[in-house]
Amino acid sequence: MGVCASSQYYTSKEYGSLNWPHTTKIIHLDGSLQELRHTVKASQILTQNPNTFLCSSESMYIDKLATQIPSEEDLQLGQIYFLIPISQSKAPFSLQDLCSLAIKASTALSLAKKRSAGTLPVKGFGHFRAESEAQTPGCRKVSIEL
Repeated sequence: MGVCASSQYYTSKEYGSLNWPHTTKIIHLDGSLQELRHTVKASQILTQNPNTFLCSSESMYIDKLATQIPSEEDLQLGQIYFLIPISQSKAPFSLQDLCSLAIKASTALSLAKKRSAGTLPVKGFGHFRAESEAQTPGCRKVSIEL
């Protein structure tokens, strides 16, 4: 599955480390990462991903139901969202569920950071592939296979 990911980053003079500008990050069901550099409505993501809902990482708790982001709500820059199957909307998150989502997010973010730093190969060498920005200006399609 191709997704849109920003490859923009900058170096902090104060700390000497890579920092990502504020983007909206969406972790897909397959563990792939979609980053957006501008605010979008949840409905724009949901229409591309039927039978799912969006949940903010900040509203996920053990033994609590997922708080679904309303389709008319703007997704916030700097936030991480998860696409969750609609079939899981009535089941509270277990510790195992949240750990699995945390691993997906950590892996996707780590791979994206390595790719932007030029440490991962492109175009079919390894598990991270990228395509040009031609299809979606300001974005690069990537596929992460876990």
